[in-house]
Order: sequence, then C-alpha cells, then structure tokens
Amino acid sequence: MTQPDGPGIIVFGSLNMDLMVRVERAPRGGETLRGLGFLANPGGKGANQAVACARQGARVAMVGCVGHDDFGEALRNALASDGIDVTNVRSAGETTGVAIVMVDGEGENRITLVPGANDLLKADPEVLGRAVAGQFLLLQCEVPMDEVVLAAEIMHAKGAIVVLNPAPVCKLPDKLWSLVDVIVMNEIEASELARISVVDATSAGAAATSIRRRGPSTAVVTMGSQGVVVADDRGCRHFAALAVRTVDTTAAGDTFIGAMCAARAAGQSTDSAVMRGIQAATLCVTRAGAQASIPRDHELDHVQQVGPPSALA
Repeated sequence: MTQPDGPGIIVFGSLNMDLMVRVERAPRGGETLRGLGFLANPGGKGANQAVACARQGARVAMVGCVGHDDFGEALRNALASDGIDVTNVRSAGETTGVAIVMVDGEGENRITLVPGANDLLKADPEVLGRAVAGQFLLLQCEVPMDEVVLAAEIMHAKGAIVVLNPAPVCKLPDKLWSLVDVIVMNEIEASELARISVVDATSAGAAATSIRRRGPSTAVVTMGSQGVVVADDRGCRHFAALAVRTVDTTAAGDTFIGAMCAARAAGQSTDSAVMRGIQAATLCVTRAGAQASIPRDHELDHVQQVGPPSALA
C-alpha cells in the first residue's frame, strides 16, 4: 500500500515549454506560410502525464529537470498549481526543454523537440528509493534512457507498478522489459516495437500480444479514432473510441495515460481505467494546447460513456 500522505504516482520524465503555431497546412521545404495563432503552453510528456494524473484526483510527485530561466520557473509553477509535488524538479545548467509544435487544420501536430535540461535528469536513489509497494511510476523516453532504466530498477525493487510510455519511440534496452508492468503505446510505437504494421484493432491486438511476451503483464495500444486495444491475462480486447470533432491532438496520449493511471491508483480495474482514459482523451482533443487541454475529473461527468470492450481473437 502507498503511504496515506505520500504520492500515489511518481512521474519521472520531461518538462518542456511548448511553443505552438496553428496553420492551415504544414509548409513545404523553402515555403513561408502565414500562421493562424500562437500559444506558449507548459508541456513535456512527463509533465503532461503528471498533470493528467493530478487533475483526475491522484496524489502526484514529479521528478524532472529544468533550466535556470523563465521557462523553467513557469513550468515548475504550473505543476505546483495543480497540486503536484515539485520538490524534485531540479534546476540545471542547460536551458529548459522546448518543443516547437505545428498544428494543421485537421488538428494533427508536428513536433520538433530541443531537450535542453531534460538530458541532465538523473535517477537519484535517495529520491526514488523512498518508494513503497503499490505506488505507480510513470516513465517516457524524452529523458536519458540509462536513467529511465535505473528509475525502473529502483522502484521495481520497492514493489512499485512501473508504467512505460515508449515515446518518442526508440529501441528499448533488454533489461527494461522485465521491469515494466504496463506499457502504453500508440499505433506507431506498437508497430515499431512489435515489428507488426498496426492499422486496425486486429493488428493492434497482435502487436500487444507480441509485446507482452517480452515482459509487461499489460500492453495497451491507443489508435485515436479507432479506439484502444488491451492485452493482459484476461485476453485481448478492443474499446471503441468516442466520436468527436478534433481540434488539436497535442497531449491526447498523455491525457489518456494519466487518467488511466489515476484510475488504477484509485483501485479501479484495468477496463474501467481504460474507459476513463478514453473519456479524458476525447475531451482533450476538442481543445488547443498541451496542459491547457487536459480535463479535470468533474468535467468527465459530462462526457459520453465508453461502451464495453469486444473480445479479439
């Protein structure tokens, strides 16, 4: 059990300032287009997932690294405003990470990332070694992989539930697979890791099943408008998406993961947690920005319910 006054979820990962430009379409090489709008918004996959967890009622601590600059101060303050423990968001000698986000008229985004201080993040045993059984550790791949593995090792040894979002997708070290309890991927990441082209629920199920054989007890594949596929000891099943007009997909995956993990940390079943994640991500894509688009728990009361999953062969 987690300590009653401690965080139920620890997020070890990135913090970035997202500089978002809205365009009708992406420019071609050498072409200059007039933008439709600009927004500077706190982001970073780690910070986004921490915010998504906190806004769904979880107790959250963030472990990350920012620069000695205005962006770093703004990111730390943004997390604290959501009740997230930022004691271990350290300042380092690099500039704060920045993501340049271009969102087109269809709501699709293209992102260029400058990691900055994120590359200096360390998995401090003095910090992560305080973990207790039942806590959740959320990991991504926007910080050094050696530190991701070390964080997983430290908290796995304490009985924590390790959740990995392998994004941006990369080759994962063999030793990491056995430390991960839950892996959450989009269709691109699942295709790369399983070496299976994920184009629908059936192929997503095949990829999730294949990936489970490498170590994780639960594999989740998110596919946007095609829904979510889950493979675990209960088999493989598909959850349909909710129909919605998409404005911006930025942080949708992070919102799904955060809401799902918050529900799991609160004692909900995997299926109930996935349904909650779908609701949260559905509301997220109707709004612009990263953390600005992440919903709070009471807002999901007004979102359509997700239907029960269907079994996949």
